[in-house]
Amino acid sequence: MDKLTRTHLDNIRSKDRELQNQAFFYILNKTEKPVDWTYDVWDEMIAGLSHPDNHVRAIAAQILCNLAKSDPQERILKDFNALVEVTKDERFVTARHCLQALWKVGIAGKKQQKIYMDALEGRFKKSTLEKNSTLIRYDILQSMRNVYDAVKDKKIKEKALALIELEEDLKYRKKYATLWRGL
Repeated sequence: MDKLTRTHLDNIRSKDRELQNQAFFYILNKTEKPVDWTYDVWDEMIAGLSHPDNHVRAIAAQILCNLAKSDPQERILKDFNALVEVTKDERFVTARHCLQALWKVGIAGKKQQKIYMDALEGRFKKSTLEKNSTLIRYDILQSMRNVYDAVKDKKIKEKALALIELEEDLKYRKKYATLWRGL
């Protein structure tokens, strides 16, 4: 890993929000393609999921999701539950950022796709008891749509449509269905 990347990784935990945001966008951009330094930072990203600063938690979660494509050892399979826990973060914005990035794990491979789909199905079903449940459900279905668009697996579409049918409020069922129109 080059020094600039390492500096940005260190700046993720900065108290200076501008520096932290610059670091986040730099690393997010770097990890859009596979990188060879995944395991140099893996454990620090896992640790970041429980950091006291919710910005660090959100950043660590999104970076881990991006690193799933650079994970030949499939560590994400062992650590995926820690990411799912961040989707329940006390700070809804943190939870939502993680939830919206999870789809990147779902396209990293068949095993990753299975744990992703199983987790999001469970998350969808249990979300009715949570504040902001309709946003959570919408994000889950959008995430599944992102995976579907990337891998074109009809089982993903079928699962999403089945989850939509679980919604009791017709208004929200219609809203969720808009994500899957035109297929």
